[in-house]
Parts: sequence; C-alpha cells; structure tokens
Amino acid sequence: MKTRTLNHRIRFASLAVVAGTGLTVGSLAHAQGTVNLGYVEWSSEVASTNVIAAVLEQAGFDVELTSLSAAAMFQALSTGDTDAIVAAWLPTTHAEYMERIGDQVEDLGVNLDGTKLGLVVPEYTDIDSIADLNDNTDRFNNEIIGIDPGAGLMGLTEEVVDTYGLELSLRSGSDATMVAALSNAINNEEDIVVTSWTPHWMFARWDLKYLEDPESIYGGAEQIHTIVRQGLEDDMPEAYAILEAFEWTPEQMGEVMLMNQEDGSDPYENAKQWVEENQDVVEQWLNS
Repeated sequence: MKTRTLNHRIRFASLAVVAGTGLTVGSLAHAQGTVNLGYVEWSSEVASTNVIAAVLEQAGFDVELTSLSAAAMFQALSTGDTDAIVAAWLPTTHAEYMERIGDQVEDLGVNLDGTKLGLVVPEYTDIDSIADLNDNTDRFNNEIIGIDPGAGLMGLTEEVVDTYGLELSLRSGSDATMVAALSNAINNEEDIVVTSWTPHWMFARWDLKYLEDPESIYGGAEQIHTIVRQGLEDDMPEAYAILEAFEWTPEQMGEVMLMNQEDGSDPYENAKQWVEENQDVVEQWLNS
C-alpha cells in the first residue's frame, strides 16, 4: 500500500486563483480539509485520481492518495477510511464489490464513458477470437498474462478460461508486469495474449487488437464511476460537488496517461500540468 499526502498551496493574495476556482476567499478557508482518495494501480486510474487530486488541491483541500487492491479499495470506501474513488468500472468489472457495499456508499455517476475489457494481442498475431486460442497454445507459451489478482478483470478472465475451456493458464501480476511482458514480446515480434482494457496508453504506443468474445463474457462497453462514502456531502460539500461534477473523455485521460509514461515523470506533477493547461475544463468541475 502506498500513501502520498499532497500539501495544499493556497495563495489568498491571488485574486486570479480565487476567480479560477469559483470560490471566495472566505469559502476557500472554509473548504480546507483532507480528502482521502483510493485507487488501483491501473494507468487509467493513476491518471484520473491524480488529476482530481490536483483539482481538489486547487480548490483548497489537502489530498491523501492511497494505492490499494480493488477489494481493499472498495472495503476502505465502505468503512469510511477512504472518502472517494474515481475508479469504479461498472456495470461489469466491479459489480461484485458494489453488490457487497452498495448500501454503504453513494454512486455519483459516470466520470468517463467508453471503456472496454478483454484479451488483447498484437495486431500482427493472426488469430481474431478467444475461441482460437486453444489451437495456438504453444505460440502463447501456454499462458495469458494478467494483472493484479484482486481485479475484476481477472475474475472475468477466469470465467473466460472456464467457459471456453482454455488450455492456457492465467498468470497474475500487475499492470506494470503485463505491459513489460507485452513490450518484450512486441520487441521480439513474438505472440502474446494479455488481459487489458480501454482506455490504456498502450493502445497509443503499439498496434493491438481485442480478441472477439463470442460468449460475451467481458460484456459490452463500460463506464467509470465516482463513488463516495456516506456522509461526505454533509462533511465536505465543496469536495463532494467537485467530485460529482468530475467528468472527462478517454482522449483527455489518454493525454495524461501518455505523459506518465515518460521516464522519470511524476504522475501528480503531470496531473498538475494538465490541470494548469486545461483550466477551461477544470472550471466546469469547480463551478458546478
């Protein structure tokens, strides 16, 4: 588990900053507090969580980020140890977690539309369907490269393995280890099959394709939701309003994800830069 505290930097003397946030000096002072955000170490959620953290900081809050497994993230939200997440993939990936804690949290709605889950191969790999994998197990080293074992995507992939009777084993790891394996295979022009999702920066870097899923185990397109703990609206109404207004596009998220792939880059510094360069978008979230 990783925790990072972001110190607020409020310049009360700057009327420009006050105007940019849509708050008065008095309301900025009232808005101070700490918002605890949980997230999973997916490149998409690292991008979105750091961006909303930078926006909340601009509005006068301290923000604490905690990296967790998917199961722990939802559990922390239900107990109030985490105030909010912008990382709930619904209606499929995180459905099981929401079924368990749905009456203990509040769904503020969609913050990103147009996602997809599935098994992905390089474009040069000459199979197009999950149903074709068993005839080509040797080409894939008899395995599917997965991500963290607590992810909803992994649970769905286990169902895929059972439903299709796949003779490939599902290897767990992380987003980083999956991408490293994919990069290595592509550099050597080898075949590989990985669990993945859209939006993800790897689709901008390499030519990839989803394998068809005739049984529709992965379902259709999903949406990413913002979920908050019960009572947040009463405790921090300004933060609640910003979280409720937060919504962006896969293209905007992709800009931040690509920035995060630069060697030595810091996701929070990149998020701050994006926020500074996109104040027209940010002001819509702050002035809702």
